[in-house]
This record gives sequence, structure tokens and C-alpha cells, in this order.
Amino acid sequence: MIEHPASVCVCSLSRLAGTAEASGASHMITLINAGTPVERPAQIAAERHLFLGFNDIVTPLEGMTPPGTEHVEELIAFAESWHREAPLLIHCWAGISRSTAAAFITVCALNPRRDEEELAASLRAAAPSATPNARLVELADDLLGRQGRMSQAVHGIGRGDFAAEGDPFALTLD
Repeated sequence: MIEHPASVCVCSLSRLAGTAEASGASHMITLINAGTPVERPAQIAAERHLFLGFNDIVTPLEGMTPPGTEHVEELIAFAESWHREAPLLIHCWAGISRSTAAAFITVCALNPRRDEEELAASLRAAAPSATPNARLVELADDLLGRQGRMSQAVHGIGRGDFAAEGDPFALTLD
């Protein structure tokens, strides 16, 4: 699955252990509902694991936590601290929305020259079911000063194929 150590790997919670082992990931980002138990793979040290607890929604709903600016700021800061000597693993519940948005954001943050539309097309090719969370992407677009290009690129690939769970995949930074 992994062709380069500076890969960003994406998977669902149920495929976390196998993907961590297969990828050799050294860092991990969890984007899942607060309170959801997540067993961190043994190879990922606690200080190299970021847990962001929020619901997979794009508009606020009573009793739910929407993705916020603080979540995206933490995501970007953590991604920037990744040493890129081994893959970064990002997962959510299904590996379709929050994690694909986080992977897109991570690559945009770490490679400011990367074309948003090309990256979105690469994301779609690697993950036909990917439907990046539009709120996360919009917040990151603003924080990274991408002037709407990230949101436009994700909107351009549209909703992914229907799936209950996405297959693991990887993106490279360049």
C-alpha cells in the first residue's frame, strides 16, 4: 500500500490495526465522535497520536459537535510536527468523510504548491467512496489562505460512491 515514507494513509476504524501494521505508520490522527473508544496500535506512541472528537456533520445540530476551527488548527499543527520518515495514518469511523477531508487538508498544509484540483482528482482516484467533510475543508481553506480553491476542488469531485466503509488508501505529499 505504501510507496513512500511521506505518505498519508487513510482508513476506517475497523481497518485501523491492519492498516497501521501494513503501512508502518509512526503518527496517527483520529477524527471520530467524542467518547468513541479507539485502541491505539502499539507501534504508535501516545505522543504521536492526535484524537479530535467531533461529529461528521456540516451544519450544527442540537446535541452534536460540529467540526470547528480549533479542530482544524490542531490537525494542521500536528501534521506539521510529523517528521515524514514513516507514514502518517488518519482514520475516522468509516474512512469516507472526516478522514478523507483530513488527508486532503494535511497534503494542502504540508505542500502549499500542490494544486487543489489535481489533489482532489488524486483523492477520488485512490478512494472512489471518498466524500470529504465540506465543513472541515472550508475551515482549512480559510486558515491556509487557499481562497476557496480547496472547497471548490472538493465540490468538483462530488459525492463518492455509496459505501458503508472505504478501503484504505494513501496519498503522497507531492
